[in-house]
Amino acid sequence: MDKQELIRMLNRDIADEHAAIIRYLIHSYLEGEDSPLGAGLLSRAREEMWHMHWLGMIIGRKGGEPEMKPAPYPYDPTSRATIFKSYVEYEEKLIPHYISEADKVDDPHIKRVLQREAWESDMHAKKFQRILGKLSPEAAAGLPGAENELPMDFVGKIQSIVEYKYNQMLHSLRDAWVFQKEDTFGWQIMDFSMTKMKQLAHMAEEVAENGIAPKFKINEINMSTSIGTALRNALENVRGSHKLHASLLSENETQRHLGLATNLDLSVKQEEYEAGEIEDWLSP
Repeated sequence: MDKQELIRMLNRDIADEHAAIIRYLIHSYLEGEDSPLGAGLLSRAREEMWHMHWLGMIIGRKGGEPEMKPAPYPYDPTSRATIFKSYVEYEEKLIPHYISEADKVDDPHIKRVLQREAWESDMHAKKFQRILGKLSPEAAAGLPGAENELPMDFVGKIQSIVEYKYNQMLHSLRDAWVFQKEDTFGWQIMDFSMTKMKQLAHMAEEVAENGIAPKFKINEINMSTSIGTALRNALENVRGSHKLHASLLSENETQRHLGLATNLDLSVKQEEYEAGEIEDWLSP
């Protein structure tokens, strides 16, 4: 298999893993992270993040451009039972898929990664099947979510931050993979992407706790091949999210929700730190 064919194959896999991350995260937030179902789904989403990361690192090392747009995740939203049945089917299809791909490659590391993706997909399918079997009739027939307690215009403002942070996080991941050979910049950018993921989670949880699915909508990804351009874009990006966070923090409605206010205050401080670091990296 030549390099470009390998990159195309792994990019299709990234899109599938990305789709699983979003699906399990949204479901986890709607169930509530502190509930047994929510905690299990969050754990699966984090494992899918590792799957996506392993593939992205390989593509970046090969000089390829990672696919940052998620594939569709087909599922039946009629009830919890139909949702989890869809999850089992999705993961089961990945098992022979990854085994077949592993058989096509010669690189020992890539072969092992694909084999690991296969047996971890098998583990996910079994865990989802176990959840499905343990659901009470009432839970199986029901749907995740809660009643909305926040003003809808306020929820809309939080949703706008969810979308902004999601795209910002994707940019950071892409840059970390593409520029992983640029001294320590790749790992420093990856560190920032982890912080962005947590900031994204804080906002997405607020939306989901009010019975509304967070919007993970991808916008255009900047595919610069220059680390300097990528860092300047990142600086502009973090200044933009800092402005959004600071604005929401100043609202009276925010001050009535201590947890939200605390998370926003932390995000503002983290973004000031990140902007300062990037400014230093760009200094001559």
